[in-house]
Amino acid sequence: MRSDASASAAAEPARKRVVRIHAKVASPFLNFQISEIAMNISAPILNNLFEAPVVRRLREDLALALRAAAHHGLAEGVCNHFSVALPDEEHFLLNPRGLLWSEVSADDIVIVDTEGNKIAGRHEVEPTAMFIHAAIHRIARKQCVLHTHMPYATALTLTSARTLDTTLSQNAMRFHGRVAVDASYNGLALDSAEGERIANAMNGADVAFLANHGVVVCGERVDHAYDDLYYLERACAAQVIALSTGLELRPVDEALAAKVAGQVQSERLQSELFFEALRRQLP
Repeated sequence: MRSDASASAAAEPARKRVVRIHAKVASPFLNFQISEIAMNISAPILNNLFEAPVVRRLREDLALALRAAAHHGLAEGVCNHFSVALPDEEHFLLNPRGLLWSEVSADDIVIVDTEGNKIAGRHEVEPTAMFIHAAIHRIARKQCVLHTHMPYATALTLTSARTLDTTLSQNAMRFHGRVAVDASYNGLALDSAEGERIANAMNGADVAFLANHGVVVCGERVDHAYDDLYYLERACAAQVIALSTGLELRPVDEALAAKVAGQVQSERLQSELFFEALRRQLP
């Protein structure tokens, strides 16, 4: 007769793997503690993860951010992606391949792991999205990652400075001390090495200007990240328009720019109200 210990060991391979998630989720209506979610790693259980209330709300927020970006003229064809990490920090939500941002709903969002493999969802994922976003979530440890080729910000990546001057407009000052520049363009991100290079070049910054490419904006919440994305493009537009006059630009001193950045970061209620207004206005 086998001992209890032997029987337990024999039964071990048959046990289902369990993932337990402990996290605090920050979202306008989801600022609460998830006590514990336990789930088996199998297709039906992954579907349960997809439909979990906290994940559904994050899918709704991400889809809203995409539709808002289309509404504000920040989209480009069916390219570029937004993503947000799930509470387990092993998976993230991402918009799928082939859909216009204006048509993305919560049900179109897919779940991807940190290696870029699609885990759940009805659509496929573009390779460049998996390589860039997976690397930024995994290496830079960012919660929400928004990547666009929005026109005015991208225009500044084509200049010798490669970036926004955060001592010019008030909108630009909110980004003072929060911007990194990736000065090397290496073509499309079609492998993990390029995604990792971009993630490392960010060096922890919330905003990265990618030379000859576009921008990445990161945040701890979808609403805060989207607010930054919107105002980043507004700041870049003001700078490009000011440059087009041919007149001398008059920046403020760096200490004042830093003060304004701190003021904006210390009070983000406007970001949340803006996002909720978009929720009311956009279908």
